[in-house]
Amino acid sequence: MEPSLPFPTACLSLWHRGTRSFPHLNANREEPVPTSSKYVILGSGISGALIGWKLIEKGVKGKDILILEAREAVSGASGRNAGHIRPDAFRGFLHYSSLHGSEQAKKILENEQIVLERIREFVKEHKIHSDFTDLTTFETCLTQEAADYTAKTLAAYKAAGGDISQVRVHEGDEAKAKTRVPTAISAYEWPAASNNPAKLVQWILTDFIAKDGQMWTHCPATEITKHAGSSSGASAKWDIHTPRGTVTAETVAHCTNAYASFLLPNLSNLITPRRSQVNSFIPCPSLSGMETLKDTMALRYSADHFFSVNPLRDGTINFGGTGTRDRSDTETEKWKALVTFDDRCFNSALVKNSQWEFENLASDSVDEPLRLGEGFDYAWTGIQGTTPDNAPLIGPVAGLEGQWICAGFNGHGMATIFTCAPGLVKLITGKAWEETGLPECFQAGRVNMKQRSVL
Repeated sequence: MEPSLPFPTACLSLWHRGTRSFPHLNANREEPVPTSSKYVILGSGISGALIGWKLIEKGVKGKDILILEAREAVSGASGRNAGHIRPDAFRGFLHYSSLHGSEQAKKILENEQIVLERIREFVKEHKIHSDFTDLTTFETCLTQEAADYTAKTLAAYKAAGGDISQVRVHEGDEAKAKTRVPTAISAYEWPAASNNPAKLVQWILTDFIAKDGQMWTHCPATEITKHAGSSSGASAKWDIHTPRGTVTAETVAHCTNAYASFLLPNLSNLITPRRSQVNSFIPCPSLSGMETLKDTMALRYSADHFFSVNPLRDGTINFGGTGTRDRSDTETEKWKALVTFDDRCFNSALVKNSQWEFENLASDSVDEPLRLGEGFDYAWTGIQGTTPDNAPLIGPVAGLEGQWICAGFNGHGMATIFTCAPGLVKLITGKAWEETGLPECFQAGRVNMKQRSVL
């Protein structure tokens, strides 16, 4: 589809609604951009913010780094997820293996375990008030199809040498009791976390700015051209054009995820936008007080038919995913297939489907009328950046010396970016790929790049 900049009038997520007092929300909204900066980062989500922060940690002066954001700060996918950090303990192994081989599949899953540890350590070290909460997550199988596939995948991962020491398996009545889902056939439990993504990224941006880093919001990059008189090579310079002037930079980092192809049209077949939706519910008595849900879960009917469930510290329950109550629901099927950059509205059919699942969890919601303020509260959408082989693009942009990319997270950014962004900083500062610790299949310049568009 035609590449696009972010829609300027996007809806607010739950996290956006609760952080309107962030002082840098609209930083430098009316100011002309600086004429030059050694480093320009496009995007103020977790990728862009962390790359800027890590560059300063590596010794780059804050005043030499400029973040450009098309809308208000943290307005993209980082501020629109369901609020959980859910590393894949094993479930994606067969799928990743079919695309990248078993060794790369293992590295992908192992990397996600590292990300959870990194975020936990980062929040603790810097005393960040982002509601980070350690908990467990359940992969709850609601059909025999889902139960059989999940058991098969766990066995395959174990046989390949994967570490399953933190995975606990529950069957039958035990699965029902553990998950509190009466239709559960089996459930797989492992460590995860819950977190307010906007507060986490806002802390990073605040510290970045306190260290003289610069950020311009409501200032999209509309074009990048070779700076007049610059030559190819490591010293090449780029002109980043914006509605408020042009800034010249030696290094440009593309952290715009689904929107990357607007400035890099060669990626239009490699990074595709996909709209996802989160529906927020206020629990009734059966899910409140001592009965509040303590763990996240996926309610799994099949590979592409599931709900994510994330209880927050205040008891609010977020439902995400692609679940549909009725597979013949043509309105919802059209929604699922929709490829768009439009995050201005939500789909009422998906709200109804999530509401049905919410009522399944809250047994008393059927027998007793909901009080005003209970039940469905709010819904919002976000745009994921998906790739044909479910791996992100990390590294230099081919043929554009000095331009780099950190994008294409397939809706799994919170379980991936905290190693990908620091990894890209290592590459930018001259380190080899091996020093990033990332799976080789994440490399932007990997050999099978041309084939990715048809996978």
